[in-house]
Amino acid sequence: MQGLVVAVSTSSTHTMRKGNVPRINLLEGLGVEGDAHMGETVKHRSRVARDPSQPNLRQIHLIHAELLDELAATGFEVEPGRMGENITTRGLDLLGLPTRTRLLIGKSAIVEVTGLRNPCLQLNGIAPGLMNAVLDRDAEGNLVRKAGVMGVVIAGGEVTPGDRIHVELPAGSHSPLQPV
Repeated sequence: MQGLVVAVSTSSTHTMRKGNVPRINLLEGLGVEGDAHMGETVKHRSRVARDPSQPNLRQIHLIHAELLDELAATGFEVEPGRMGENITTRGLDLLGLPTRTRLLIGKSAIVEVTGLRNPCLQLNGIAPGLMNAVLDRDAEGNLVRKAGVMGVVIAGGEVTPGDRIHVELPAGSHSPLQPV
């Protein structure tokens, strides 16, 4: 399984929008260098308020460009980085990956997928109704969260648009992604 990096984005402040940049540097065990969510412990403000000592399973956020295409088809114009993601991908079924999948990105970076992003109401600040647009129901009526996946950096390295992404599934039985 392979994919491609479409865009990379970062922000040093806690804003929904992350600016597109020519490259990001992933730091092992921390996340994206200079990003507001970088660190060993949680940085997401609501999680810090509950327990600032919990491990940061959301060091890096990835969204599939196919979601942006789907949103555009329904009238939402959302460019890469606008929903807070650090890496926008194409060609990977991010939401279908099991927990602990490793993404080998570019020459040396490795990101381990920890879970699904749980979309929040701040998405409606981008466009009214956007939060509902990134939620769906499956055939059994279960909630489907489509706003990307979260991960931790296992090995650092530079990531640029155009980099290839190789998928390494975890050994043994696979656990479906849950919100983190």
